[in-house]
Amino acid sequence: MPQLNPNPWLFIMILSWLTFSLIIQPKILAFTPTNPPTNKTPMTTKNSPWTWPWS
Repeated sequence: MPQLNPNPWLFIMILSWLTFSLIIQPKILAFTPTNPPTNKTPMTTKNSPWTWPWS
């Protein structure tokens, strides 16, 4: 059965994971975010109940 032959596919999988882990991932993680999180406390808004005209 050719599906069980790991000859070319195992090498391709290992090579692609190594490429991602060693080359692409550090380049992606080196980017600085354009909108960094801030330490502001969120504002709390006071919710008033809705007055229904038919009740």
